Amino acid sequence: MVASDELKAMILHKLAKKRKWGESHTAFENVSKGVPPHLKGKLKDLAEELIKEGFLIPKPTSYGLQISLNIERSDEIKFRIKKYFTNEFI
Repeated sequence: MVASDELKAMILHKLAKKRKWGESHTAFENVSKGVPPHLKGKLKDLAEELIKEGFLIPKPTSYGLQISLNIERSDEIKFRIKKYFTNEFI
């Protein structure tokens, strides 16, 4: 079983790779795309936790919830990602 912290880092990593910082946002549903079906619900729950923790910025729209990485917490986000991933995108 993958640890919750590692899955949260995976969510942050995915958004960082796509350069979803600040005003650049993506649909909340994209968090669980491309992962095994047994992890989809868990990832959505963890993404909601990341919103509560202030790592993700929610943007409600008429067509659904959009999210982006909180640029003000970029150092903490990069630290969390580097803990589990090596990446040239951050």
